[in-house]
Amino acid sequence: MNMILFMITMSLILSIALTMLNFWLAQMNPDSEKLSPYECGFDPLGSARLPFSIRFFLVAILFLLFDLEIALLLPLPWAIQLQSPMTTLTLSSLLILLLILGLIYEWIQGGLEWAE
Repeated sequence: MNMILFMITMSLILSIALTMLNFWLAQMNPDSEKLSPYECGFDPLGSARLPFSIRFFLVAILFLLFDLEIALLLPLPWAIQLQSPMTTLTLSSLLILLLILGLIYEWIQGGLEWAE
């Protein structure tokens, strides 16, 4: 019982000491950038309703889509060791072919063009 009480007391003393040390050593010189509500690099004095290009969102969604699809191919080296490696190879080739066809379709439709 005494050991538990000792450990609780020591942890309480340590947490109070670390909290006091944090307040003592913390830098307390805020500048205008730290006090600004925006941390993204945009001018906070401008309008918050600036129009965004829809192309930016399309390219971002395409990136996420292809990135997630490629993540499906990461376990392939382990999947080849299964009982039917030809099935695994066929399905992964089909997935890669589908990705290539989707990329070609987006390229033809102009979804990858950045300038409007």
